[in-house]
Amino acid sequence: MALKSTVFKVQLAVADIDHGYYADHALTLARHPSETDERMMVRLAALALQAHTLQTVCGGDGTLAFGKGLSDPDEPDAWLRDFTGATRLWIEVGQPDEVAIAKACRQSDQVAVYPFHHAAEVWWRGIETKLTRLQNLSVWRIPSDASKALEALAQRSMQLQATIQEGTLMLGDGARHVDIEPIRWK
Repeated sequence: MALKSTVFKVQLAVADIDHGYYADHALTLARHPSETDERMMVRLAALALQAHTLQTVCGGDGTLAFGKGLSDPDEPDAWLRDFTGATRLWIEVGQPDEVAIAKACRQSDQVAVYPFHHAAEVWWRGIETKLTRLQNLSVWRIPSDASKALEALAQRSMQLQATIQEGTLMLGDGARHVDIEPIRWK
């Protein structure tokens, strides 16, 4: 018998001071049985960091949501689609191979990859030169200590505040918070 995904409900209040974006998002996260809380929370952090694109790219007329992620390798971890159904932003978490990244770059206007694992530097050294021609790709390294700290925020029902200022994401639930300063690799 196959294991089912665990569903998490998230009320995410985003205050992105850097981009002048302020909004509340009611989100549903499905954690695949093989996914860790750390990876799931990095997906949420990546979505919070890119939430401003709903306004800056789509003028507020689009959908920012989680994809099927690990359940379907042809879907992103999160994405932004405009009212026509076109994929404007494709968000990947982890260390995808260059074939998957190139495919995402063909299917979306912009692609953002968020590696977080302690071996991310090794992955990047092996893949960096293969990605130089992809102009619509950005790669943001989430420090391992910050991604590990995100695990403590994971609950089946979450009310989180995300504040982005000077490139740093402060994600918290009122009792605890994690500061994440992504490092731009590409």
